[in-house]
Amino acid sequence: MNNFVLTIRGISATIVLLLTLLASVSLNAAVSKAGLKRASPESVGMSSERLQRIEARMASYIDNGQLAGTVTLVARRGKVVHFEAQGMSDVENARPMSTDTIFRIASMTKPITSVALMMLYERGLFQLGDPVGKWLPEFSQMQVMVANEAQPDGTPYRLVPANSPITIKQILTHTAGLMNPYRQGHLGLLQNQVALEPGYDLEQFVKRLAALPLGYQPGEKWQYSSGTNVVGRLVEVMSGMSLDAFFKQEIFAPLKMMDSHFYLPEHKLNRFAAQYRPDVDNGNKIALQDAPTVDSRFVKKPHSYFSGAGGMVSTAADYVRFQQMMLNGGELEGVRLLGKKTVQQMFKNHTGDLPIWLRGPGNGFGLGYSVVTDSGAAQTSQTEGSVSWGGAYNTIFWIDPEEELVAVFMSQLRPYTHLNVRADFISTVNQAIVD
Repeated sequence: MNNFVLTIRGISATIVLLLTLLASVSLNAAVSKAGLKRASPESVGMSSERLQRIEARMASYIDNGQLAGTVTLVARRGKVVHFEAQGMSDVENARPMSTDTIFRIASMTKPITSVALMMLYERGLFQLGDPVGKWLPEFSQMQVMVANEAQPDGTPYRLVPANSPITIKQILTHTAGLMNPYRQGHLGLLQNQVALEPGYDLEQFVKRLAALPLGYQPGEKWQYSSGTNVVGRLVEVMSGMSLDAFFKQEIFAPLKMMDSHFYLPEHKLNRFAAQYRPDVDNGNKIALQDAPTVDSRFVKKPHSYFSGAGGMVSTAADYVRFQQMMLNGGELEGVRLLGKKTVQQMFKNHTGDLPIWLRGPGNGFGLGYSVVTDSGAAQTSQTEGSVSWGGAYNTIFWIDPEEELVAVFMSQLRPYTHLNVRADFISTVNQAIVD
């Protein structure tokens, strides 16, 4: 009997070893295909065993029907230690999630747009304190709304002149005074004013945005807005190129980000993830919202409006290449997009103690990135000085310069705030750091 038990245990150990080797081979293949570098977790101060908790936590959401699938990627000291696809990218068509699945990254476009503008900063084309109106005259004479002061004509507010011009720094940091339609709901005016007919472009969008009053005086508050579309328009005006062309030529091609687009080419539809919503009548189980077809707005023509605030699709591998470049101080594999000092400037908190309501206490905001200023107040295991942002379809990334770590989480669910999955990803990654 004892020999039989030992034999069974030996077979079990062999199976575990084989599964581990197969997983390693699969990871190596995915990393190689993405043009990334691979390392064993232990060689860069992380635990293989603890990293498995990421997979288990993601599986719990998928098994409960709350997510269709996920892709998670972790790199430390420039080497990938975890790259995992789980679940389905398209439930209706039984398409498994893969490491090269393409996702709607929405507001994770913002750091790329901000980097594009800072590349022009390095060429001496502007200073952060310059008024936006120098390049976009429509922002030269802004008025500010004073809410809850009804006027004789029935308008529920009065207007006063802006105390100062909007600066480029304020556009980059969401402190320019532009309105947020989600928090200033009585201003449905905002959504109606910028709702343009098919075929419009970024110039038209920004001009309509500038025709609206500001929600507060420039520099007075932090308010999430469409300001990064203004950043994108500044890139167009200063460079003489469309934002799409600038991204392709100056960022995507040099960094080998071959699956990053404003509009997905139709021949890549078989890799495009479906987007889901929670069905409140079915326990928040997923329900299809945007199928991966030519009718998706991320595919459908005309391709004229390039939203620097949230228009892109990409893969986890492409996106980690971009953020690894930032962690490296502006360089990746011999290609330099920014200088080290510029990256340091972007990662600093530029908003003082203004409340960053979207991230909560303990956070500030840099030039295109949120910044952890107090880990305790932020209730996060992220190191102070870590920078990050997320997307509306349930994606997130962060960079931890002290730990030399970049992590990316991709899924497709909107809304997603009923789940803790993004926070769970952060905690399960950070608990795997052992040295």
